[in-house]
Parts: sequence; structure tokens; C-alpha cells
Amino acid sequence: MTEPSKTATLTLDGQSIDLPIHSPSAGPDVVDIRKLYGGAGVFTYDPGFTSTASCRSTITFIDGDKGELLHRGYPIDQLASKSHYLEVCYLLLYGELPTATQLEDFESRVTNHTMLHEQMQYFFRGFRRDAHPMAILVGVVGAMSAFYHDSTDINDPWQREVASIRLIAKMPTIAAWAYKYHLGQPFVYPRNDLDYASNFLRMCFAVPAEEYVVDPILSRAMDRIFTLHADHEQNASTSTVRLASSSGANPFACIAAGIACLWGPAHGGANQACLEMLKEIGTVDKIPEFIARAKDKNDPFRLMGFGHRVYKNFDPRATVMKQSADEVLDLLGVEDNPILQVAKELEKQALEDPYFADKKLFPNVDFYSGIILEAMGFPTSMFTPIFALSRTVGWISQWKEQLSDPEHKIGRPRQLYVGETLRDYVDIENR
Repeated sequence: MTEPSKTATLTLDGQSIDLPIHSPSAGPDVVDIRKLYGGAGVFTYDPGFTSTASCRSTITFIDGDKGELLHRGYPIDQLASKSHYLEVCYLLLYGELPTATQLEDFESRVTNHTMLHEQMQYFFRGFRRDAHPMAILVGVVGAMSAFYHDSTDINDPWQREVASIRLIAKMPTIAAWAYKYHLGQPFVYPRNDLDYASNFLRMCFAVPAEEYVVDPILSRAMDRIFTLHADHEQNASTSTVRLASSSGANPFACIAAGIACLWGPAHGGANQACLEMLKEIGTVDKIPEFIARAKDKNDPFRLMGFGHRVYKNFDPRATVMKQSADEVLDLLGVEDNPILQVAKELEKQALEDPYFADKKLFPNVDFYSGIILEAMGFPTSMFTPIFALSRTVGWISQWKEQLSDPEHKIGRPRQLYVGETLRDYVDIENR
């Protein structure tokens, strides 16, 4: 970002203050209001911070009107179709695509850190069997700071690097073990001869009684889900990680905070909500009824998995995810699954309906990722943990960027106070 070349002038009660305007490499200009309170004695009011830039970043850029998502300048569709998750992890962490030697070294470091400290098994067993996998993720990731003391000093660049690799490497093991624990099945240890996505699928679905071989189509689809969810700019969970980091918290606590935020149904639970909606519809013949309800302004029902808060045209991740969905459904031969039949017919009817076309309510990444995960055999309770696994590298990249930013300071949002003003305490017998 260049130095401000122009200013905006705010006049209040006859007093004027000049506010610098920064021009980013992409996106709208940004009015710098840091001196607004000191110069004019007022704050800004922006619920949800939807019009506020909280940081400088070089990681991810989204243009919602164009349906564009760039990681370090590279379009997400190119990365999803030509690259793979660990290469995208390297790009997000270090800013450039790796050479063959750099990628080999990075993949080796991740692969050799996938095992969990053996005592962490007891931590899993402290949860009830019916605990939600996200509850286990929040607890276990937060507890990593109690097991890996040599990577909690945020002021040591090497410890930051070690923590980053450990989190990326161990998150699939944590998520898979949370799933296994919920099922009552034995934990499956990671294997160094498998790629990242295949290793995760094996840890989720293998059992000691028989050999489990991962189909490459399923592995590729899983890798694409990871890639398409790797980072998404300053969303709620990423902002949570940055806010926690601003206090100097250790990396495991910061990522646990991000997981807790992602757990909310308005954020990471969208693909789970989509599958639950498909189950509510139930059969193909009921689709017109639910489409009519979605058009009715007086009906609270909404089609989940269509449209996006940020993307006002189309979700650039959805095209790639739809291709994977078609490949997985064809491989698994799940045409008789009623939920998947409803999904495919709902997509067809919604795309043909002028109402949804005019409002640009196209299927988004959550619609297709939910279909894939359902077809693979994951319960809806695992959808958000898989999202958390995918997003870990984005959170870490944003965390590392913030720590290296000379302008970063502890987060302290202001408020528009509308409560009681000063009043005297009244003794209880006089109330």
C-alpha cells in the first residue's frame, strides 16, 4: 500500500480534520480514521465492521461483485485445478509458489509432524462419547500449548515456524480422532507414505480388522475441499484469530479461538445447514413446494447453499467443487440416495428459475461440499471440523502476518453507549 496521496475532510461543529486516504493494490480506497478521535473527538459506528479495514494484508483478496478470490494474486480456480492443498499452504504461509525442492522439504516437514503426543489420547477420552467433534477440536487444539512448550513463544521466529507446521500437520489427526472417538472405534495412526488428504481419509474410515485403500478420486475431492476453504480474507473466525493474537496469546490458543468462532451456524456450519435442509425437503416431489416457500417473503424458510454474503455474482469456488461432486457421485454410484437426488434436482430447478437467476442466488461452495462429504460417508457433525482443518493454514498465515506487522496493536473496538448515565447507588431498603 502506497503512502496516502489524497485526503478526505470531515467537518464537525465548525472544526475540520483531514483524514488520509490509502489506495490498495486491489479493492476500494480506504479512509484512515486512526486520528479521528484525537482530532475531532468522535468514533465511527460500524456494526460487524463491514465497512472497516482492520489490518493491512497481502494474503487473500476477494472481489464479491466480480466473483473473484485470489491467494497471493493467484485465482482460486487455477489453484484448485492445477495445484494441491500443501502447495497452497506453502503459498499462503510464505507468499510465493514453491520450487520443487522447497515443496518437497515442506511436505516432508508436515508429514513428519502428523502424530500426536501419546498422552493426548487421555485428553480425548475425557470427553463424553456423544460430544460434538467441534467441542473436541476446541479443547484439544487449545490443550496443545500444554504439550508443545517449545513452540509457544510468539517472539521467536523459529518457534512460530514450528507451531505453524505442527498445527497444519496435526489438525487432520485431531479431527479424525474426534470422529473415531465419537464412533467408539479405535484411533488410526497417520502413515508417512500417504498424501495429506489420503492420510486423513484413512484415519477416518480405516479399521484394524481390514485394509483400507483410499480411492484417488475421493482423495482428490478431499484435497479440493481443503484447498477451496484454505483462507477467505478477514471473515469472523480469521478476525477472531487476529484479535486473540493481538493480546500476545500463544498460537494454539489463537487457533482454538478461531475454531470456536467457526462453530457458529452462520459461519462454518453452512454446509451442515444445507444438508439438513435437503433432509427436510426429503423427496424430489416436494422441491417445488420449498422453492415456492423460498420466494415467499412472509415465510422464514431460505434455500441454504445458495448465494453468498460476500459474492454478489457467483462463488468462484463452486464451479470447481461441482466438478468434484459429479466425479464423487459417479464413482460411488449413489444415485439411489434420496438426499443426493434431492440435491441434484434442487440445483437444476433453482438454476432454471428466473427468480433465483435475477437475484444471482447460485449454488455456492457449501452446497457442493456438503453433497461430497455426505456421499463419502461423513455425518453432518463432521462437516465443520473438516472446514476447521482446511482453514487452519489461513488462520496461521494471518496470525504470522499480524505478528510481523509493525502497526499491529491489541484489538480494542469502541462502542456506541446507549445505557444509563451516572447515577447514585441506592441502599437495598430504599429500592
